[in-house]
Amino acid sequence: MTVIILPDAQDDLFSLQEYMLDRWSEADWLKAEDQIFEKLVLVDTGFLTGAPVRELASVGIFEYQNVFTSHHKLVYRRINADVYVYVIAAHRQDFPTLLMKRLLKI
Repeated sequence: MTVIILPDAQDDLFSLQEYMLDRWSEADWLKAEDQIFEKLVLVDTGFLTGAPVRELASVGIFEYQNVFTSHHKLVYRRINADVYVYVIAAHRQDFPTLLMKRLLKI
């Protein structure tokens, strides 16, 4: 089993890192980063299963799931034994807009 963070989600992670380092301490960023990767390990090992992404489930798409850390929302999809991470968003972000941009690649 492997966790694959897709390029857009990598960009999300770098943006979050930049944002947090500009406003808080490096220790705060490292704590947030640890929470993100700890959550992904739980998803990968099967100890945690997220709920379908509400915005997608409302139109019949249920294979994308989300889990939360204290400050972030992680959107992933399991394909066979691998976990593909599509979005790493802060709770304060406008998630529906981010999701639409990601889906439409605007």
